[in-house]
Amino acid sequence: MTSPRILAWRRRGDMTLRVIAAVPLGYAVGSLWAMALARLLPGDRAEATVAATLVAFALCAFAAMWAFAARSGWRAFWTLALLGALAGGITWLSIASTGRL
Repeated sequence: MTSPRILAWRRRGDMTLRVIAAVPLGYAVGSLWAMALARLLPGDRAEATVAATLVAFALCAFAAMWAFAARSGWRAFWTLALLGALAGGITWLSIASTGRL
């Protein structure tokens, strides 16, 4: 049987992972998707940037909610990390193919 102290530390660790996933990782995911969407959306650069930024605010809030709704802190962390990596890859491919920032 697991002791109450070990269970308490597990809960604290899980909550710490969720907070890390929600705040800095959620912000990073929102920022990376803002960059990717600003490059992919059609229209004027300024309009695409504003639209991508507005979407990124919603994504940042969704990421924070997802971090606390996921089954575990690790699942929240890795899901958001993969979403950020996907957005970073899209941005990198877009920059590599067009050659402009």
